[in-house]
Amino acid sequence: MANKKVFLTGASGTMGWAGFKEIYDKGNLDIVVLLRDSEKNREQFKQYLGDPRVRIVWGDLTSYESILDCVNGADYVLHVGGMVSPSADYYPKKTIKTNVTAAENIVKAVKAQPNPDDVKVLYIGTVAQTGDRNEPIHWGRTGDPIKISIYDHYAISKTMAEAIFAESGLKHWVSMRQTGIMYPGILKNMDPIMFHVVLRGVLEWATVEDSATLLANFCTTDLPEDFWRRFYNIGSGKEYRLTNYEFEDLLLSSIGMGKGAAKKLFEPNWFITRNFHGQWYTDSDVLDDYLHFRHNVPVNEYFAGLSKTIPSYFKLSFVAANRIGKYFMKKIAKDERFGTLTWIENNDKERMSAFFGSKEEWAKLPSDWSMVDLSRPTDVPSYLDHGYDESKDISELDFADMQKAAEFRGGACLSEKMKKGDVYSPAKWRCAHGHEFTMTPNLVLKGGHWCPECLPMPWNYDAIAKANPFFNQVWAPLHDPSENNFYDESIYRDYDEYK
Repeated sequence: MANKKVFLTGASGTMGWAGFKEIYDKGNLDIVVLLRDSEKNREQFKQYLGDPRVRIVWGDLTSYESILDCVNGADYVLHVGGMVSPSADYYPKKTIKTNVTAAENIVKAVKAQPNPDDVKVLYIGTVAQTGDRNEPIHWGRTGDPIKISIYDHYAISKTMAEAIFAESGLKHWVSMRQTGIMYPGILKNMDPIMFHVVLRGVLEWATVEDSATLLANFCTTDLPEDFWRRFYNIGSGKEYRLTNYEFEDLLLSSIGMGKGAAKKLFEPNWFITRNFHGQWYTDSDVLDDYLHFRHNVPVNEYFAGLSKTIPSYFKLSFVAANRIGKYFMKKIAKDERFGTLTWIENNDKERMSAFFGSKEEWAKLPSDWSMVDLSRPTDVPSYLDHGYDESKDISELDFADMQKAAEFRGGACLSEKMKKGDVYSPAKWRCAHGHEFTMTPNLVLKGGHWCPECLPMPWNYDAIAKANPFFNQVWAPLHDPSENNFYDESIYRDYDEYK
């Protein structure tokens, strides 16, 4: 039998490259990759030039012709690629245009096939879509409210792209929201966004090996029909549920700097106190039950393994910098655009409001590590209310469930009727602010999406939370209702062209 054909985007990136090699090693799959024509990419893939199992298309995600060329004849489409942080932070408009257009092109190309129902499509979303989930709401699952952190244009683009796949009418698609990926080169990412994390904030990490196996197993596993048209959270499980401080400590210890090295390199008030993203998952086991991608390596062993992949000169430079490293780290925290200390020095009210509450709140933060609470949030899972009877099988959901869910979101379901279990046909809705829109119940109930006019911009979350009890669950615990959560209109005034 002829090999099945896999089209993979983002093959030159961290997850894509690891996935490409894992898929290639299966031996019975042919791979088409779409790559930007750059010296770096040509060097990375030089050993596969002329390989009969690998076809390289030099093109761009925004080019429909390039996408169609790759999709033609594909059995599997793995959409991993796109613009990501930190470049997404520097080029927000380009990020939104690239990532949204790519999704539109892929859906259009799959529909152009003679057998669109047979094409299996995997879209990689992001944990950033659900935003800031600090304690006490640090446990989450799919279907929780979409709540994109202020200024996170990457998450905006991924939320919009996810909706394109979910509303496409394709029969075999899934969206998997990727979390932070652990990989050998992670230490080399010296960017001011390293301080855009909350010390006691949490993340359930995924290793690059698990992520690669996930992609390969997706293409080689006979998956049941109940797997499709769903949303999943990717995570490597219990061992990889860490606070951000625990992660920093493990990472620096792995290169010989010793336990507590973070306290020598950083000051605690360089780190934001909110408006990042991350959660521990109550449902990440669901995806592993289908695809069996976890290697289940204990986290301490994994970090020890990471250490072996890092060049000795790199580790020595870090250890040598132990005494003077704080000086260099502070320079990063003073980056002219995204440095947290620069926002303080320049009295940037919008950034301080988003990431600290206010300059006054930042001033209250301790600079002495001994006064900082680094305790681990509770490991006991908790669940948000999704506003309808979740004990029902999806095939049993009816119009009454839609009405109840809409009311819990401060709105109404305007459709006159709904066939029981038909959650994939568009329904009409109205949000609390009077916007009317069309969206499938699947995207609302299972994806956590709601009014596209309210979210993701203009981040008018105070007003939304007051009228939307569903959303208020992820806003009120982290924001004082008396606060003036003020965000400059300039951060979203150019957004209309992408709606």
